[in-house]
Amino acid sequence: MQESGMESGTRLPVILVATDLNDLDRLMPFVLREATESTARIILLHVLPAGGGMAIDPIGMPYYDPTSAIESATVALEPWRRLARKRNILCDMLVREGSAAQQIAACSRQFQADCVFLGTRSRSKISKLLLGSVAEQVLRSVNLPVMTVGPEAHLPVESSDPQRVVLHATTLGETSRPSAALACQIAASHHAKLVLLHVMPRGYEAEAGALGSGQDLAMLRELHILASQIANDARGCSGQVEARVAHGHPAIEILAASADLNANLIVLGSTHRSTLQNLTRDRTVYRVLAHARCPVLTLREPVPISPTKDAEQIAAHL
Repeated sequence: MQESGMESGTRLPVILVATDLNDLDRLMPFVLREATESTARIILLHVLPAGGGMAIDPIGMPYYDPTSAIESATVALEPWRRLARKRNILCDMLVREGSAAQQIAACSRQFQADCVFLGTRSRSKISKLLLGSVAEQVLRSVNLPVMTVGPEAHLPVESSDPQRVVLHATTLGETSRPSAALACQIAASHHAKLVLLHVMPRGYEAEAGALGSGQDLAMLRELHILASQIANDARGCSGQVEARVAHGHPAIEILAASADLNANLIVLGSTHRSTLQNLTRDRTVYRVLAHARCPVLTLREPVPISPTKDAEQIAAHL
């Protein structure tokens, strides 16, 4: 497959942008802004589906010729590469063929990507939850921060208050620490306010009764402890931190808090589950990805080793 020349030199942060070509107008403004602020290199990746290079000859016989598909992808990617380089951003592009999720994972390893950008779209009630097999597989298989730009995401309008807000929704579990630390580092590097949010289960107030307010205070203390821990763990991670406790459906409360804060970024930890669990359980991450009005950064949480772990989970992490 065609790949442009990859310049060598000083190691820069690498942003891998996986695109189906239909999401470039929505995805690239965020990518260009991030690359500018982090002085990162961009690699634009389009994956042709298996068999995407098949063509038909004049007598109706199919034959393999990916040239036309590659040229079409190149035509779509080239204006964005030119725009990036006009802004002094190192940008290259490549077109590959095969499984999109597998090629994204392979390219992230090959080019030592620091972050993967994906565009997502929701076409039906089911896809609003699952967001398509490619995004789902990438979230479950790539051990990197994955930035998704959903169909409702947009760049914020310039305002008189330029302070940015990074919203991190946390379960307060031990495995959620890496994503909390990442949120802290991003907030510090962008001079943004960090908001740590913990959502209590629906109906909790009714069950807890008068103890509800006491439990809220306990959760707020846990959030402040978490903020202190990640600030100590991540050198240079400092700044304004706010703790919030909400009650209700996690996805609804996360989206509501994001809208209330006019958040610039949502950071979530993505818990690994089997395919069956993904289909049968309410996935907060996917619902937030489908409806967030800002980019959502996910980081797969560490998988605790258990003797009862099923074969599918073990195989997925070998």
